[in-house]
Order: sequence, then C-alpha cells, then structure tokens
Amino acid sequence: MDMVEKIFKKLPYGNSNFESIRTENYAYVDKTCYVEMLENESNKYQFFIRPRKFGKSLFLSLLTNYYDIRKTAKFERLFGDLYIGQNPTPRRNSYAVINFNFSGLGTSGKDEFKKSFSDRVQETVLASLANYSGVFPETDTQIQRIINEKPGIGALYALYGITEQANIKLFVIIDEYDHFANDLIAMGVNDVYKEMVQANGTVRDFYETLKIGTSSILDRIFITGISPVMIDDLTSGFNIAANLTIEEQYNNMMGFTHREVDWLMDVTGVNRDFITVDMEWYYNGYLFHKNATDRVYNPSMMLYFFNRIIRERKVPEKIIDDNLKTDYGRLRRLTRNEANRETLLQIVKDGGIVAEVQTKFSIDNLYDDDYFVSLLFYMGLLTIEKPVMAKVRLCIPNYSIRTVFWEYIMKEVQTVSNFSINTAELDRSITALALDGQARPFVEYISRNIFNRLSNRDLRQFDEKYIKIMLLHCLFQSKVYVPVSELETSNGYVDIFLRRSPLVPEVKYEWLFELKYFKASEKALDAHRLDAQKQLSDYGRSEQMKDDRDVKKAVIIFIGKNKYELFEDK
Repeated sequence: MDMVEKIFKKLPYGNSNFESIRTENYAYVDKTCYVEMLENESNKYQFFIRPRKFGKSLFLSLLTNYYDIRKTAKFERLFGDLYIGQNPTPRRNSYAVINFNFSGLGTSGKDEFKKSFSDRVQETVLASLANYSGVFPETDTQIQRIINEKPGIGALYALYGITEQANIKLFVIIDEYDHFANDLIAMGVNDVYKEMVQANGTVRDFYETLKIGTSSILDRIFITGISPVMIDDLTSGFNIAANLTIEEQYNNMMGFTHREVDWLMDVTGVNRDFITVDMEWYYNGYLFHKNATDRVYNPSMMLYFFNRIIRERKVPEKIIDDNLKTDYGRLRRLTRNEANRETLLQIVKDGGIVAEVQTKFSIDNLYDDDYFVSLLFYMGLLTIEKPVMAKVRLCIPNYSIRTVFWEYIMKEVQTVSNFSINTAELDRSITALALDGQARPFVEYISRNIFNRLSNRDLRQFDEKYIKIMLLHCLFQSKVYVPVSELETSNGYVDIFLRRSPLVPEVKYEWLFELKYFKASEKALDAHRLDAQKQLSDYGRSEQMKDDRDVKKAVIIFIGKNKYELFEDK
C-alpha cells in the first residue's frame, strides 16, 4: 500500500492577518490562552510592549477577530480547535473593535505632525463606521457629517454617540502607539514631541478623549508598541492603563518557546537535515521577567530562517535577516551623546550590564544611564540573563543581535578614524586562516588597516575587549567563520574561537585566539607573553578541544598602534 504524502501547513512568514492564517492553511502557534488571561485582568485598559518583529500585529489581529461582533458566525472556523475555542470567555464577539495604528505619520515639523495625527484618527473612525454600517444606525449620514466638518480627534465623540445609540460597547486597539514618538526623538525634535504629548497637545487630547470614553461606551483598551517612553509623559492625560509588559505570566505571550518551534517545524515540513546552526545560539534567549522559566525565540528571526530552508531546500546561505540592520540604525540615533556611547561600548565589551529595568520614563530621562539601558531592553537588544540582588544582569540575547552591536562599534570607529575596510584584502587574509592555517596575513591586515589608523582618542579607551570587537566584526563579515566570543571551556574562556561556518565545509582549520593589548610604553611584556601562551596551551588541552587536530591556536599581542607580536601553538 502506498504511503500517503503528508500535507504540510504553510509557514506564516510575513503574514499577520489572523483570519487569513486560520482559513488559508497556515500554521498558527496557539497563543489564545492569553486572551482569557487578559480578559480576567481586573483592569480592562492594558498596555503591553515587545521588540520589533515579535508578533504584536498578529496578536492584535487575534484580539480583533475574537471580540468583533461581526465575526460571530465565523467563531467556530477561526477558533474551534484552539484553546480559546474550547474555553470561550463571556465577552467573545461582543464589541465594535476599533484599530488605530500610528506608524507612518508625518514628523518633519509641528504642523505636519498635528495634521497627520488628527487625520489618522478621523480616517480610522470613518473606516470603522463604514465597516459597521450594518450594525450601527445611520452610518452614511454620520460619515458624511464627519467628512464635511473635519473634526479630527473630535470624530471619536461622534463614534461614542453612534455606538451608544446601538447599545454596543467599544474595544479600542492601538498598534505602534509610540512609532511617531521614536521618530521625533530620533530626529532630535524633542520640542515637537513635548508640545504634542504634554498638556493641551494633540496626542494628549487623543488619550484624554479615550479616557472620557471609558466612563460610558469604551469598555476595553489594548495598547502596544516597542517602548514605554510616552507612558510617563501621558500620565495625567491617560493614567488608567495597567502595564503588563514585564509581568511573569505574560513572558511567553509573544515569541516562540522551544516546544512551539519544534511543533512549527513539524507541521510546516522544515527539513531538519538543513539546520546546521545552533538555533538557540542564533535566535533564542529572550526573557522578560527574571523568574520566567522559558526563554523565547524572536518569531520573525525563526520564520525567516525556516522560510529560507523551505524555499531553497538546502542549508540556507543567509541565516541572519537583513531587517536587523534597522536596529543598528536605531542604535546610532540613540547614542548621539557621549554618555550613551560609553555605556553601549561597555555593554559590548562585557557582554551585558547590571541594571534595574524601568517600567516607564519620560523623554527627559533617555540619556540617564538606567533609562537608556532599559530602552535597549525594550527594543530587544538586551534581555534578562539572571537576577543580581535587587537588580538584574542584562545580556545580549543571541548571536544575531551581537552582530548588530559589532556593526555599530565598527561603523563608529570608522567614522571617527576615517578609514574603510578593503574587503578583497580582508577576504584573502581570512582564506589564509581557513585553508592554509596561516594567521599572520590576517593579523597584519588588522594592524595595518585598522589599528594603525586609530585616533589617539580611540587609544585612550583601548583594551583587549575593544580589539576583540573589531576582530569579531571583520571575521563575521567574511561569512567563512562563525566567530564565538568568550567560548567557555573546562580550562577557562577563550577570547575568540573561529568556528567553521556550516555554509563553508571546505574550511580546513578552526582557530583559538588569545588577545592582548599593551601601550607602547608598557614594561614587563615578557611576563605577559608567557602568561598568554600558557593560557592558550591550557585551552587547547580542555575537554572541548584536546582531540580536535584541525583547531590551531595563536596568541596575538598588539603593542600601541603600529606593532604586534604573533605566537602560534603548534
């Protein structure tokens, strides 16, 4: 008897429409238990943020489809086999759901922003009235009146009256609530931001109007974005929402657990033979509460990787999504002041930082150390590693995000020191590492093309960790190796381990590098040389490395800007 070929579900890469996913044979990771949890919260006005590309839009689409009064007839098809379909809540399909999205607003000046924001509110109300034309009375007349009078934010009052007349409660959902704020802050137009958000500003008026609605017709609110930067600034205008962002029970509400990733691979037919990278190391690691038990994968990173496998039907050549480069751009905008640059450099050098995660802060706090570090946490560039006394140690979540930091540091150094990387020469030097087992061409390239061009300002803060960041960036760019920083062995931590890339199996040699840096005037170099060589020898005898004959070892000592010494352990 012939085996029946398994029919796989489609991978929902780039699809955030819940109804489409549920009706067009896409795989859906069931997060509907959180709908029940949110509905059971004592506060019906809720605020929840997560980093970019973490599944926020899909979750909002889930809420819309579950609570929308127009979707009653579709309930069984959309939810029947999901948790919430088996355990429906009292408020299912009982609201007119209004979805605001504040991305893409004009932010070049005060007048443009004010008009853009007001128009967006009015357009959303008009679209909602059109969508509920069969539910609300006299919608055509109301739509025409709003168009003629152009009330902007005042259109919300018209909506309140119409829904009250229909005896239907409102559920307001706001996506990208802080998108325009991040744009204004990034461009340095803080005065426009303050005028719009603080007393009598357009944004404040909108949230005050929402607050007024909660006394009668507006029953539930759910707000999301990527940072809490506006919450404090809106306090008196909108002080009713519960911030659930870092509550332990909501750690897994967005993002994929290890079990969910396994299920997703099974139902979409991802060929595990083509997974030659450590997925946890590349994409996992996010923890949003210090006591949560599951670390979660960034869903966009995972879906990108699985999509490449399914499309290419082989080991994918690109395993890090280019969309991460936008995070690098955000880093540059946030570090225009010296204090934030120094903090960021320290984070990259140490792999993390001990801090207290702030739950809300004003724009005026952005350049205070704790608030800046907290913003990196909310952006997904840092995550919780472990509790430390009354604070937490935050670390870089995974290898993919580490590359964002490496690129930032290297670009900053290039800008300040006015040099560029000769890619062809760098590639030749790394080929010598990989195929010939020769480290000198690579070290010579780094010394002559990078360190020799550093400014005296750069040298003042130089140490082994600074050197390591530069080497890691150059090695990552080549794609020949997967560079690992601070590899743990039974005999200590290796500065850099060059792991053979799964995409380049012809690489003959992997490498252990022990790095040292001394100022040109420093004495007692002999003792440091011997110590570094002993460290390298110990790493080579560790349980992880002792039987691997293809791993070569080298001590690299940079002295000032112009000199280096190289010792290879044969």
